[in-house]
Amino acid sequence: MSPSSPVGEAAAARQVRVSSEALIVELEDGRVVSVPLEWYPRLAEGTAAERRRWELIGPGLGIHWPDLDEDISIEALLLGQGSNESAASLRRWRAVRQRPAHKPLQPTSRAQRRGKSVGRSRTARG
Repeated sequence: MSPSSPVGEAAAARQVRVSSEALIVELEDGRVVSVPLEWYPRLAEGTAAERRRWELIGPGLGIHWPDLDEDISIEALLLGQGSNESAASLRRWRAVRQRPAHKPLQPTSRAQRRGKSVGRSRTARG
C-alpha cells in the first residue's frame, strides 16, 4: 500500500471467518470488515471445509484459500472491491472442480487391476 492510500498502511488481517452469507475479517487494529460472500464466487461456491482452510499472506496483507485458489488483499477488501476474476477464468476453475481427478481414488487390489478374480489364493490357482 502506498502512504497516500485511504485504507492506511497498518491494515492487516488477524482472523477470518466465512459464513454462508459473508466474509468477515478481523483486522489487527480492531476493525471488523464484513462483505457479501457473493463478491467472491470461489468462496461462495466452496464447501464449508474449503472456506475454513485459509492462511494469511505475509504479515496479514492478504488471505489465501489454498483449496479454492483464492487470494484477497486486505486493501481491496477495505476499498470495497470484489473479485476481479474474468468470467472465462471462473468457468475454467469450475470445470477443473468438476473433473473426476478431484474425487478421492478408491483403493484396488493388484488382482482387480489385472482383471483377475480376487477370491482365489495362490495355492488354489495351482
